[in-house]
Amino acid sequence: MDKKTIVVIGAGPGLGNAVAARFGREGYRAALVARRADALEGYVAELEQMGIEAKAYAADVCDIASLDASIASIQTDCGDPDVGVYNVGITTPDEQPLTVADLQHHFATDVVGAYEAIERFATDGFAGKGGAIILTGGVAAVSPFPGYLCLALDKAALRNLAVAKSAELAERGIFVGTVMVCGVIGGDEHFAPANIAERFWEMAESRAAVELRYE
Repeated sequence: MDKKTIVVIGAGPGLGNAVAARFGREGYRAALVARRADALEGYVAELEQMGIEAKAYAADVCDIASLDASIASIQTDCGDPDVGVYNVGITTPDEQPLTVADLQHHFATDVVGAYEAIERFATDGFAGKGGAIILTGGVAAVSPFPGYLCLALDKAALRNLAVAKSAELAERGIFVGTVMVCGVIGGDEHFAPANIAERFWEMAESRAAVELRYE
């Protein structure tokens, strides 16, 4: 329980696992949350090959009871974490035609899950550690582009969630911030997941601003 823990909700072969690895190199244990238990086993094995302790917790962020249960299990196994990262987001083009049900599904995935994660992380124990919560944002929050209305709406909401929760929780010693990714993750070398993960580490350490842009 003395070892620092980072929780990555939205673990995966892109940015999620890169963030876990970056913190793991600093001695953190990684608690990985994603929908597929079989995929999580592979992610854990990859991190362990790097000498990083990792644990897997399957959950669907659209199922709040499932998400809550996974976070509760992490808290039981590892104690209150030191850093929580919400890296879940639907980045594919909008469904055509776009329906209200589609909007609701995107919002539940991208924003409601993030809100619930913050609520569950923000315990007195987390506050006592000066815990940090970081949300993966995107440039669509300020620069919408055609065919990605859901992404633009949700990233704008996620950005406002970070700002609002930062102000609310700061007095308890909890930091909330967002790294705005201003490009396609993995689209080129500059936007390689490992490079972006450095900004998550920088934000968690410096806590200099609520938003950090990776451009």
